[in-house]
Amino acid sequence: MAMAYTPGLKRKELYSIRKIRMLPVPGEVLTDEGNGVTPNQVVAKTMVPGKPQTINICLALGSPYPQEVPEYMIKKVGDSVKKGEAIAARKGFWFKERRYASEFDGTVEYISSASGQIIIREPSVPLEVNAYIPGTVVKVLPKEGVVIECVGAFIQGIFGIGGEAHGELMLVAASPADILTADEIRPECSGRVLVGGSLVTGEALRRAVAVGVRGIVVGGIQDKDLSDFLGYEIGVAITGHEEKGLTLIVTEGFGPMNMAEKTFMLLKKHEGKLACITGATQIRAGVIRPEVIIPLDDSDLEGMAEPAEETDLVKEGLRPGIPVRVIRKPYFGALGRIVSLPVELQGVQSESRVRVLEAELEDGRRVIIPRANVEIIEE
Repeated sequence: MAMAYTPGLKRKELYSIRKIRMLPVPGEVLTDEGNGVTPNQVVAKTMVPGKPQTINICLALGSPYPQEVPEYMIKKVGDSVKKGEAIAARKGFWFKERRYASEFDGTVEYISSASGQIIIREPSVPLEVNAYIPGTVVKVLPKEGVVIECVGAFIQGIFGIGGEAHGELMLVAASPADILTADEIRPECSGRVLVGGSLVTGEALRRAVAVGVRGIVVGGIQDKDLSDFLGYEIGVAITGHEEKGLTLIVTEGFGPMNMAEKTFMLLKKHEGKLACITGATQIRAGVIRPEVIIPLDDSDLEGMAEPAEETDLVKEGLRPGIPVRVIRKPYFGALGRIVSLPVELQGVQSESRVRVLEAELEDGRRVIIPRANVEIIEE
């Protein structure tokens, strides 16, 4: 019998973290194996080819003869063009010369006498990739990028928006149940990654942007507040490319949801330390989770156990004793541990018969839940 996929969520107090920093096209790597790097340090750079623009020259010049387009061209393949510069012209018996001026800078890449179209490619643009985390380069991928390693705390969220950012961790909540409002966003929050409790309000998000907050980590957010902040419904999509001036990481889900006690206490423990965050989320194939990385130095690591390595806990599947989070109603958001995994199929509210598990929730309740309704928490 095939096993159902069970999603996983990592929450590690001490973890060996590796990040691959890759260019989208070949370029130049700017550091060597063994070198230390800082979050803003550029580790690789390249030139990304510009966007190709297709222009119908026949239509632009009012010609019915695509085979004559090469004759109309003032610019030839390989020639550079400037915005507003004439690139093609057509003379006629009954009208004055008609010219077509380019609407952008670029290079003529292709001229077709079959379709009457040409392609102008916009100029290449420089692209730099930074390290994102402080650490050591453990591998160089020639012309492509590097692999960077650091040791620290690692927390994955449920959902996020915004790209990579970093700043000093600052608690603005006294407990996992607190609501983060605009009143808590003060000028001294500028440049920081704020830790809230159960909810962040839409007004607080807008205030955070105005103050210059780098990021917010919080238990939950209302759908409407998120949509109002973004200006559109997020839907089911890939996030992380939003440019709203703020990275947001939701650790529990939508609506007011207390941040998990262990997550809150882990963030509280490291208040004042650097946090590297990204809101990138993808919930379909190739799952991507938003994350908080808190790099630790040698002084922080004194007396601590060896950092955990990457595990295959999710691949191993469900088993008694492992921590889980319920991801559907009626226990949505609840944390607990698996007690048993009954073999028999059992009926559920939808009247279908499914594989279930018995879990003991943090409040002591023992409940029966469909196995598809939980995700593994890697601690």
